[in-house]
Amino acid sequence: MKLTIGVKALNEERRIAEALTSALRAAEPFGGEVVLADSGSTDRTLEIAAALPVRIVQLADPSERSCGAGAQLAFQQADGDYFYLLDGDMVLDPGFLPAAIAHLEANPELAAVGGLVREMNVKGHDFQIRASAVNNDRNWRPGLVDRLDCGGLYRVAAVRQVGHFADRNLHAFEEFELAARLSAQGWKLARIGHPAVDHYGHQTEGYRMLWRRLKSGYAGAAGEVLRGALGRPHLPLVLRRLGHIRNSLAVMAWWALLIACLVVPVPLSLRAAAFALLLLAPLALLSWRRGSPSLGLYSLVAWNVGAWSLITGFFRPRVAPARALDAVTLATPAGRDD
Repeated sequence: MKLTIGVKALNEERRIAEALTSALRAAEPFGGEVVLADSGSTDRTLEIAAALPVRIVQLADPSERSCGAGAQLAFQQADGDYFYLLDGDMVLDPGFLPAAIAHLEANPELAAVGGLVREMNVKGHDFQIRASAVNNDRNWRPGLVDRLDCGGLYRVAAVRQVGHFADRNLHAFEEFELAARLSAQGWKLARIGHPAVDHYGHQTEGYRMLWRRLKSGYAGAAGEVLRGALGRPHLPLVLRRLGHIRNSLAVMAWWALLIACLVVPVPLSLRAAAFALLLLAPLALLSWRRGSPSLGLYSLVAWNVGAWSLITGFFRPRVAPARALDAVTLATPAGRDD
């Protein structure tokens, strides 16, 4: 049995040693290998990785950098039965892969299996909301799911059937987009009740993270997913399952109502009251849903950023998603000549 664990990274010097060590420990019983797919790190990530018996490949053209490109670069190294994608800020539980492989072998209709995710960073606004989702969203609980956020073990044959692992154009949602393509071809995905990873994330304050995502293109990923699905069999699944699109359309409708309050020919006092009500109602609702005014305000700002970025992401230039990424091999463990 051949297993490849791909670890995608960009400037992950704080956690990369722990991530790679956990991957090596998990791959060893299966004679598998660990590949670090680096997107152009400028910190000590590569130096730290070079001290470990892992294959290191790096994106040849840093301008092609994106979450999707990093994941696809890692998958391009997979040549066996199973592939696991791990982020450079995650630690893989050593007992997960035996349980996941057994589950895939017992259920041939499954394309992939994920496990339980423990969010270790709950300080920032975004990660507090995410941690809550992990506890409450059905896609994070054991059973059939429509995506495997935070990684999973994939049947390589199933991925090759749908063309590629990750759309290299995507700045986020690469696991969701892959799951939609697999589901459209009749494959299923599941999460089992075994710990899979500890996810640390980046220690960044919420609003600074929003700004960084806006500048990097990450915030426009929902638009990129929608654009890539046009005319494809998985488009209905994208429209039905990707809540960011529905939220963004709702925000755009909210914008239209706010503008209408400013221009509709009714008494000024009535327009002002309607405008104030429309402005405050979403904040009150989100504050109640998130459990605090600060998280409610953050969500409202994030939804507005997402709505604007849905538009910009949709119109962002694309390249063929299945086109192979050029890479440079920086290190190969002893005993391998590929």
